[in-house]
Amino acid sequence: MNTEIAVHPKLLHYGLTTGNLNAMLDWYRKVLGMTVNHRSALPAEALSRAPFSAMAFISNDETDHRIVLFEVPGVSVDRDKGRHARMQHVAFACRTLDDLLGTFVRLKRLGILPVRAADHGLGTAFYYADPDENIVELSVNNYGDDWTATEHLRTAPPAMALVDPDKMHAARKAGGSPWEVHERAVAGEFAPDEPQDPRAFF
Repeated sequence: MNTEIAVHPKLLHYGLTTGNLNAMLDWYRKVLGMTVNHRSALPAEALSRAPFSAMAFISNDETDHRIVLFEVPGVSVDRDKGRHARMQHVAFACRTLDDLLGTFVRLKRLGILPVRAADHGLGTAFYYADPDENIVELSVNNYGDDWTATEHLRTAPPAMALVDPDKMHAARKAGGSPWEVHERAVAGEFAPDEPQDPRAFF
């Protein structure tokens, strides 16, 4: 039994409280392809002593759940969360740039738009707000492998180029390779038409 060295456990799932379980389940189904593997409401006799009234375990892969949602009656969205310590965002990896851009187009058709999009050098990320205003990142590794992205993070200066996903999508459809689209994004070619206040994202 190792008692001295960190064993590097991997992220398995995270839990969220919500006042609107149905809306959250619908959003995560649409955005991440989550399936409800278990949903239950607490029996009436337990409601007076339990901190929540219902729960749902959802996943979009072979793991039994990646997110657990607890419905708490009366809980509300913190409109001042930018002034409070919290989890700032959670990220989900797409396999390719085409997967990321295709997801953007699909969600846009459903009226779900990113609140921010950027090329960070090592990866490209689109950020969405769920119904409770939790930020969910959909991203792709620009290098295609973890080792190179980690070396980039360790050695390159921090960088962020805000992008307009529609412009990136158009460039890819016009035949730009994923790496070319990345390079053009970093060069500022796909900058949003309207300036963005980075403080609004935090």
